[in-house]
Amino acid sequence: MDGPILVIDRSTDRPLGVQLVEGLRRGILSGALRAGDPVPSTRALASEVGVSRSAVVIAYEQLAGEGYLEMRQGAPTRVAELAPGAHSDREASNRRKLRVAAGGSRDMRRFDEAESARPAEPRIDLRPGRPSTARIDTRAWRAAWRHAAALEIPSESPPDFGVQRLREQIADHLRHARGVACDADDVVVTAGTSEAVALVASALLELGGGQRDDGDDDGDDRRDDVTVAVEHPGYPSARRTIERRGARTVPVPVDADGLRVDLLRRMPRPPRAVMVTPSHQYPLGGRLPVSARLALLEWAREHRAVVIEDDYDSEFRHLGPPLPALASLDDGASVVLVGSFSKVLTPWLRLGYLVLPANGAIRDAVARVRADESSPVAGAVQDAAAALLASGAVRRRIAVTRRDYAHRRRLVLEALDGIAGAPLSGLDGGLHAVVRLPGHAASGTVVARLAAEGIAVAALGDYSAVPGDEEPGIVFGYAGPGDTLLVEALARIRAAILDVT
Repeated sequence: MDGPILVIDRSTDRPLGVQLVEGLRRGILSGALRAGDPVPSTRALASEVGVSRSAVVIAYEQLAGEGYLEMRQGAPTRVAELAPGAHSDREASNRRKLRVAAGGSRDMRRFDEAESARPAEPRIDLRPGRPSTARIDTRAWRAAWRHAAALEIPSESPPDFGVQRLREQIADHLRHARGVACDADDVVVTAGTSEAVALVASALLELGGGQRDDGDDDGDDRRDDVTVAVEHPGYPSARRTIERRGARTVPVPVDADGLRVDLLRRMPRPPRAVMVTPSHQYPLGGRLPVSARLALLEWAREHRAVVIEDDYDSEFRHLGPPLPALASLDDGASVVLVGSFSKVLTPWLRLGYLVLPANGAIRDAVARVRADESSPVAGAVQDAAAALLASGAVRRRIAVTRRDYAHRRRLVLEALDGIAGAPLSGLDGGLHAVVRLPGHAASGTVVARLAAEGIAVAALGDYSAVPGDEEPGIVFGYAGPGDTLLVEALARIRAAILDVT
């Protein structure tokens, strides 16, 4: 890596780190360094060009953030692939060759029609909920799976509430990361957030119990009416999951801070439970202040209601430290904490948890449901996850990705903040942003235009809990793609917004 690729000019005032970044970037863009090529270790390059190792570390981290390098713990740093879509182009070429070989047969024409009818995969996927996996410690990840594979193979199913070691590690993680004083006996291992919500909904129905006679002889006897208040707008998958389990949902509007607890108090018939995202309201991004949290807990005590706290991406606060979980304030045994490792690690793992309060009725109801619906999380997965948590890799990853996401948040602000008629919000924490638009026609136009350009975002109206009361705008994630793709997508989002405002 000498000569034209990387030249350090000590006669100028330009910082050495800037020269390192520009030289390496130039080498990658010129093709002198190709995708998959390893770059020298930070120590070797520092020695070769005569700069401090810390300058090389910073340069590599910036280029990784921009999408030029791939950095994985335990593996050499390599040049990243900069040509998205090459794989799909190769697949299209193979399909064309198959058609020619088949001589244009009727079967192949049907195959072609079916392929063309399939929605195209987005080139840049900015749909919310997709974290970056670039900084996962692959050495610790593989070691965890090797540990799980080396254990004796049991002849029974995993325990209903989860493998003991994993429950202990989750409790320890929550004590340090979220300030929740809990132990292994409080933890239930679940297959992600949706399964956790389904389990709580079924437990609420258990607590409601039995059949209700509606007084008619038409045979229309129904289960006791179990109602769950949900945020509007809010998490649509959770709302649908609760309804599929047989409970009824009622919307409660949110404001800039989160759930309107005052409106919850005014409901003529208090719901059996309320589901909230207090640390980072989804999707609008508000954070419920302490006064509202205490008011919510007081309401729950008065009405013997259950608070389902979805601790959504709360580890990633960009303005100030992470807020303590609502469950850490609960002294009335009202809060069931729902969490997952989907944003901290990857949704591919499908690993979540419940933290049950000191409420015997809730615990017994969850136990009865779990006895009939045994844990869907494989024992080997639980063993591997326990080893990964015990290694400290998860704690280190949170610290590293928090810096990465803060950098990408700055890119979003630089591109989209201050556009007249399209306020940007939701960026105090988490992995997504919201842009409100002047009307539903504008919102639909922006979403459709971006889709045609290969960029997937979500419509803000999709999060409405009240049909006919959808707010126009878009919601997009910024964590998944590297900086190069993100900057391109943000430029296209900006252009689309400017055309409708």
